[in-house]
Amino acid sequence: MNKLATIILAAGKGTRMKSDLHKVLHPIAGRPMLDHLLASAEELNPAQTVVVVGAGSDQLERALGGRAATCLQEPQLGTGHAVQQAQAALADFTGDVLILYGDVPFVRAATMQKMIDRLHAGDAPAVVVLGFEPEDALQYGRVIADDQGRITRMVEFKDATEEERACRLCNSGLMAARAADMFDLLARVGNSNAQGEYYLVDVVNVANADGRHSAVVTTDDPGEVAGINSRAELAEAERHWQQLRRAEAMADGVSLTAPETVFFSWDTQLGRDVTVEPNVVFGPGVSVADHATIRAFSHLEGATVGEHASVGPYARLRPGTVLEEGVKVGNFVEIKNAVMGKGAKASHLTYLGDALIGAEANIGAGTITCNYDGYFKHTTVIGDRAFIGSNSSLIAPVNIGTDAIVAAGSAVSRDVADGELRMVRAEQLVKPGWADRFHDTMKKKKAADKRKTDKK
Repeated sequence: MNKLATIILAAGKGTRMKSDLHKVLHPIAGRPMLDHLLASAEELNPAQTVVVVGAGSDQLERALGGRAATCLQEPQLGTGHAVQQAQAALADFTGDVLILYGDVPFVRAATMQKMIDRLHAGDAPAVVVLGFEPEDALQYGRVIADDQGRITRMVEFKDATEEERACRLCNSGLMAARAADMFDLLARVGNSNAQGEYYLVDVVNVANADGRHSAVVTTDDPGEVAGINSRAELAEAERHWQQLRRAEAMADGVSLTAPETVFFSWDTQLGRDVTVEPNVVFGPGVSVADHATIRAFSHLEGATVGEHASVGPYARLRPGTVLEEGVKVGNFVEIKNAVMGKGAKASHLTYLGDALIGAEANIGAGTITCNYDGYFKHTTVIGDRAFIGSNSSLIAPVNIGTDAIVAAGSAVSRDVADGELRMVRAEQLVKPGWADRFHDTMKKKKAADKRKTDKK
């Protein structure tokens, strides 16, 4: 098999996004759109990846972190000119080249492979173009091809005749060619067009002039090649992605009681017979094991939920949370960087941060681990079957022993031994009749103030 190089065009200014963040770094399902594309391309195991950058190149280089080479397009003279900027980076490369767009993030690896396979078909086309047929062709460039998919002409909308505009087969912009062919053809592309730019599509017309032919393959999902240029299009891409992911989850054995209200991250993992109630949000890094239940209005990020565990409603699991089998986390409970052992419970109104909680421990309502002293985080360790009474403050670092009991309302700052009862409360002070005298005094004062106001 020929080696493959991918060239990703990401030099556009993205002015319609009206953002300080580079367009292709805007997230969809918690992942930059560029990373969605890179992940799909990586399935083809490319030997080299080159990202063509322009405005905001420093942001892209930081985000890529060495995962791909970059080359600068400055000035920006069209898509053909953009691809030419990658030629130096691929000077010694002799395989196939796949042209992708950073703001077209949902192209499937199977579609990319389809283009490469067509490139190596028996008739050996010079260039393969990915086409699509949208419901509304709008101002997309057109692909004029015969019944065998051989391209007779490609034309941008602004340069097309009315007859050409009537063609419904549109150009996605994605192309595949052998590296030597691609850069040879680009060297002969001119800019005699309405925009005065060097169009990538013109490589097909140059190949035709040479007596060679190019071919088009078509995606069956126009949404796969939808470009994202505005906040509205970004929101539509998110909607489309979530819709597909919900359908996938249910097909895999997950019950979504109100699918349209559940939002997944790009890497959410759900087991069989998981139930997800309405209005649940999964941030990045969440794994939920078989038979777990995520109740309504819960938010999970960076968390691992074990089998038969129950979360929510109105729970928040933050990064570093691990719930083992059968754990119950109830309403208005927040957990961060904490492990709850098998069968442990925190049923309501609790914050557990930087904690190790033993199996079958019971955490009462209103309990908090005081894990931060203003400078450093500290750990609270709670033993198996320990019982923490309601409204307790566990001031870390502190250890609560196995089978220990912390009485309600305690502020515990020293370790509690196994099987020990710890009660930390101020002595109750009783003053008979004090409240009655207080109320009488305040009522008289209020009445006097009212009389003064009425006289005015």
